Amino acid sequence: MADAWGIDDGYHDVHGQWHDTSDPTRRALRVAQGGLADLADPPPQARPVWFVRHGSGPPIQRPAELDLEDGTVLHARDALPPDLPLGYHDLHPDDGGPTTRLIVVPDRCHLPEGLRTWAWTVQLYSARSRHSWGMGDLGDLRRLATWSRELGAGFIGVNPMHAALPLERQEPSPYFPSSRRYRNPLYLRLEDVPGWDPADPELAAAAEAGRTLNDTRIIDRDRVHAVKLRALERLWADFGGDSRFDAYVAEQGHSLQQYATFNVLAEHHGIGWRSWPSEHRRPDSLAVERFMTDRARRARFHGWLQWLLDEQLARAGGELAVLGDLAVGVDPDGADGWVWQDVFAPGVRVGAPPDEFNPDGQDWGLPPFVPWKLRALGYAPWALTVRAALRHCGALRIDHVMGLFRLYWLPEGAGPTEGGYVRYPGTELLDIVALESARAGAVIVGEDLGTVEDEVREELARRGVLSYRVAWFEERPPAQYPKQSLASVTTHDLPTIAGVWSGTDGPAMRDRLVALAGTDDPATPLREVVRRTHARLAEAPSVIVSATLDDALAVEERPNVPGTTTERPNWSLALPQPIEAIEADLDVAAIAALLERD
Repeated sequence: MADAWGIDDGYHDVHGQWHDTSDPTRRALRVAQGGLADLADPPPQARPVWFVRHGSGPPIQRPAELDLEDGTVLHARDALPPDLPLGYHDLHPDDGGPTTRLIVVPDRCHLPEGLRTWAWTVQLYSARSRHSWGMGDLGDLRRLATWSRELGAGFIGVNPMHAALPLERQEPSPYFPSSRRYRNPLYLRLEDVPGWDPADPELAAAAEAGRTLNDTRIIDRDRVHAVKLRALERLWADFGGDSRFDAYVAEQGHSLQQYATFNVLAEHHGIGWRSWPSEHRRPDSLAVERFMTDRARRARFHGWLQWLLDEQLARAGGELAVLGDLAVGVDPDGADGWVWQDVFAPGVRVGAPPDEFNPDGQDWGLPPFVPWKLRALGYAPWALTVRAALRHCGALRIDHVMGLFRLYWLPEGAGPTEGGYVRYPGTELLDIVALESARAGAVIVGEDLGTVEDEVREELARRGVLSYRVAWFEERPPAQYPKQSLASVTTHDLPTIAGVWSGTDGPAMRDRLVALAGTDDPATPLREVVRRTHARLAEAPSVIVSATLDDALAVEERPNVPGTTTERPNWSLALPQPIEAIEADLDVAAIAALLERD
C-alpha cells in the first residue's frame, strides 16, 4: 500500500523478504515532494488532466470549447467528438470552469504486425573509423547503419546520445546527462558540417589532432571536446545562415532557448547551476535575461550545434532505423535540472535496493520527478523528453522502464538500504509513451530487468512494449522467450561472452554460457563459443534479436562495471578494430548470418 504521497509501506527484495519503509525515510520523502512532516495530502490539482482513448468520444458534463493542438477550435455540447486527433488539447468549459488538459492517446505503442528482425547494438563512442576524431560519431553511425542494412539488419541500436554539460571535463557516462531533450555535440562528424574546407589550415590541423586521438584505445572525451569545439567555433564564425536552421530554431522554440541559455551560463561559470550565483539559478530571473542580452549569438551557436546533430542523426536514420536509448534520469547540475528544478525532488536521488548482483544496492545520483508536480504540468516535461528521444529513431529502449510505475528514492545522507519506493501514475506516463510512439512510428522496448511487479509486466505487454530478455538472466532457453520481446545475450552493464568464457569477468554466468553454447570444453575456440551462443539466441521467437559488436568481436571487457568509477575506464573503451576492419571481419559477418530472420 502507498500513502497519499505515493510512498510505499515497503517492498519485497529479490529473495522475497519484506522490508518496511522506516518512518524517518517516509518523512524525508514526503518533505522532498513539498509536504510537511505530518500526513497532509498533496495540494489539489489546479489544472485537471484527462486522458481519452482515440476514437472513444466520451460524454462531458457541460458544453465546452476545444482548442486542438494544431490550432483548430471546436465546440462540444454533450460528448467529445469521436474523431479527435491524437495529441495534447485544451478543454475550456463554457461556464468558466478550470481548463482541462485533454490528452488523446492510442491503446498501444506502435508495433508493426509481423515484425521479425535483428539488430546490432553498439556503444557509438567506441565505434571509431579512420575518419573519427578520437571517438565514434554520427558519420560512423551512418556507415554502420548502411553496412548493417546490407547484412539484413532491421535496426542499429546505440547508447543514449543525450547532451553533457558543456565544460572542459566531459562526463563519460551516457546515463548521467545534462539534458535528455538534446544531444551531445561530441557525436558530430566535423567533415559533414556546412562550410567544412579540408584545405583550410586551421581545420586541417584540427582534423589531424582529432585523428591522432585514435592512437590509444582509451577514449579521452576532454581532448575530443577541446579539439572539436575549436573547429566548430571556427565553422560557426563563417556560417552564413540556412533556412533549415531557422526552421529548426522556430520548431524547438522556448525549449531550445532555455537549453542554449543554460549552456552559455555554464560556460561562463564553469560549473553546474547549483553552484552559480543565486541570481542565475532560476531560468525565469531578470538577472538571467540581462546576462543574455549581449550573448545571444553564443546561445545561437549552441542551437546551431543541436541543429547539426539533428541533421546528421536524420541522415544516419535514413540508412537504417536507429534503436535509441532513453536514460532513466539526468545530472541534477545539468540543463534539465535547471529548467525543471521545481518539478524534481530536492535532496533525494534515485537508486536501487540491494539485489543478488549488487548486494550493497545502488545510488544513481539522479533526481526524480515529483509525481503530483509532473501531473500538475500536464506531463509536459515527460512528453518533451520522450519526443526528443524518439526523434529520427525507429525504436526506443527505455532504461529502467519500471520507473514509470515506481522509483526507489534515497533521502539525502542515506545509503541504498535506507530508501523507499515512490509510486508514479504509470498508466498515464505509459499513455504519453504510446502517444509519442504512435506519432513517431517507433517501437518501444522496456528495460524490465530485475524485480518487476507482475501487474507492471502485464500492463507493459498489453500496451505493446517489448520486454527485454537477456540470456544471462533467463532460466529458460531462448526458444521459450516471449514473442513480444527484444532478446540479447548481454547489456552494457553485464559481462561479455569473451569475459565469461575466459574467466576474467562474470563467473556467475559461466553455467549459463555453457548451456547456451552447448560446450564446457575449455579447448573450444572463443570465436566458436561466440557463434554457438548467437545461434542459440537466434532460436528466440522475439520480434527483435540483438547482438553487441563487443561480443561479435570477442571483446573481454564490458563497457561499464556498475559501482566502479576510477577503478577502470568505464564508458571509455574503443572497440579493438576500426569500422573498416569490422566490415571485413568474416567472424562478424557469420554472427549476422546466424541472426538473419526468415
